[in-house]
Amino acid sequence: MLRISLVSNELPPYRVPFFRALDRTPGVTLQVLFCTRREPNRMWDIPMLDFGHEFLHEHFITVRDRYIHNNPGVVKALHKFLPDVVITGGFNPTHLYAFAYALVARRPHIAMTDGTDRSERDLGRWHKAVRRIVYSRTAAFVSASQGGKRLHRSYGADDAACFHSCLCIDNAEFAASPDTPRDLDFLFCGRIEAVKNPLFAFEVALACARKLQRQVSIVFVGAGSQDAELRALARQHGDLVDARFSGFVAHKDLPGVYQSAKVFLFPSSWDPWGVVANEACAAGVPVLVSPHAGVAGELVVHGHNGYVEELELETWSDAAANLLSQAALWARFSRQSVAMANDYSYANAANGLLAACRHAMEQSGGTQSDVRGNYNAD
Repeated sequence: MLRISLVSNELPPYRVPFFRALDRTPGVTLQVLFCTRREPNRMWDIPMLDFGHEFLHEHFITVRDRYIHNNPGVVKALHKFLPDVVITGGFNPTHLYAFAYALVARRPHIAMTDGTDRSERDLGRWHKAVRRIVYSRTAAFVSASQGGKRLHRSYGADDAACFHSCLCIDNAEFAASPDTPRDLDFLFCGRIEAVKNPLFAFEVALACARKLQRQVSIVFVGAGSQDAELRALARQHGDLVDARFSGFVAHKDLPGVYQSAKVFLFPSSWDPWGVVANEACAAGVPVLVSPHAGVAGELVVHGHNGYVEELELETWSDAAANLLSQAALWARFSRQSVAMANDYSYANAANGLLAACRHAMEQSGGTQSDVRGNYNAD
């Protein structure tokens, strides 16, 4: 029986089926330790959880809009479970406690990241020093993208120790039928914050309306500090852009929103991956994305199922206008978006992580535990 402990900051709803797939793998017992139920800037609904998990006693501080988790109780939870491998998904104090437990208990450690060489290139020397220390005592490396693999390789990880576990969603849940009406020109889904560039998304819609010489429609899903500014901009240009603001949308209602859209705008200035692009692709929506998101060049391929462009208004509005005015081009991109999304599945994600666990066990010379039964935090 392979006993896996995985330490994660929080629980996005789209990760639940991934953990479930791991937990239901024959010969595997899973313990997922969450630092918090949800961080304050999230509005996720947490579904019923049917896999081995525990929410640690919550304790964090906020530094420059980032949440730094510090849960010493992770060590007690790990000691109670006695894992064969320990997986950490970050470098908060909680993750470092878990890494230290793995060293002391002589259990192989696996580093897991959604980050990329691009998203982490501006880290300070102390952050990089911590990574070098952890990675030097890590048996296997798991990334969500090729950019993540490049990141691990930049710290000296061997190719044979690098594994891929994609970020994914329930593609079938988001799939649109061929006769689904697409009455919405543009969709933006994300926090209404400067790093996500919602104002730029509106400017793209406005420029596109002028190019097409008609009113266009856009829906903004999300909330944040730029909400008032965005709404004021929309009021100024209501004749050209029919902008609607949905605020937070429950996960169960998201598929219908995506299925109604023709083009997804993802002009982020920084995103290690961008699961919203998975949702758009699964719904058959072509994606316009900046190169600053991890999906660029991987899930969203320029000229294939979307466009990857620097944040230049003229370029984005031209690409958007082409998609909205050329039905054959839109249909081809739509089909190819669905095909691209299909490779990003929970089965593939689970298999990638399990391959890393087996590699770590082999490299450490460890043997699997003879402890049986599912994990129960109580």
